[in-house]
Amino acid sequence: MTLKQEVEHTRHPAYKINPLFINRWSPRSMSGEELNDEDIMSLFEAARWAPSSFNNQPWRFIYAKRNTENWDRLFNLLYEGNKIWAINAAVLVALISRKNFEYDERPSITHQLDAGAAWENLALEASLRGIVTHSMEGFDYKKSRVDLGIPDNFNVMAMIAIGKRGPKENLPPKLQEREFPNDRKPLADIVMEGYFRE
Repeated sequence: MTLKQEVEHTRHPAYKINPLFINRWSPRSMSGEELNDEDIMSLFEAARWAPSSFNNQPWRFIYAKRNTENWDRLFNLLYEGNKIWAINAAVLVALISRKNFEYDERPSITHQLDAGAAWENLALEASLRGIVTHSMEGFDYKKSRVDLGIPDNFNVMAMIAIGKRGPKENLPPKLQEREFPNDRKPLADIVMEGYFRE
C-alpha cells in the first residue's frame, strides 16, 4: 500500500487543507539506512525558522547519527519498548528548550510551545523529503540531563527518531498492528467559540 493509499484509508479532513498536514505521520519501522548530512541539516534548518515568543528561539537539538561514537549515548537513554524499533533509525535527537528569555532571563511561559513548533517544522520538512520522524517520551529524562550535559536552565522535552521508512514486518507483531496513519478528534471536540466547554 502506498503512502497516499494509507493516508486516504484512515484520514479524512473535514475541510480542505494542504496534503502536507495529512501525509505527515509517525511510523516506527525504519530501514537502518544512513542519512546524509545535507538531509539531516535541512531538517534542523526547517526547525530553525519556527515562530517563538520575542523571537527567543529556545529550542536546542542534540543529535547522534547511527554508526558514530555518539549513537550509544542517545540510544541508551531510550526505554526498552522504544529501543526495539528505534535501533533502525538513522538519527536520534534530544529536543530541549531554554526556560528563560535570553535577553533578560525572565521565565518564558511559552518556551515549550515554541520548541513544539520547531519540532513540527522538522517533522513536516522530513515528510516532504520522504523521511520518517517519530517523537518519544519513552526515555530516561533524568539520565539524559546527566549524560548529555544539559544545564538546569533547559527542560528536556522529547526524543526523536529519524530515518528512512522500512517495512512494517521489521516490527514485533503488536507494533505491526499499530503501523498506520491514525485519525484525529473531530473539530467539535477541540474548538470552542467564546468559552470553554467539555
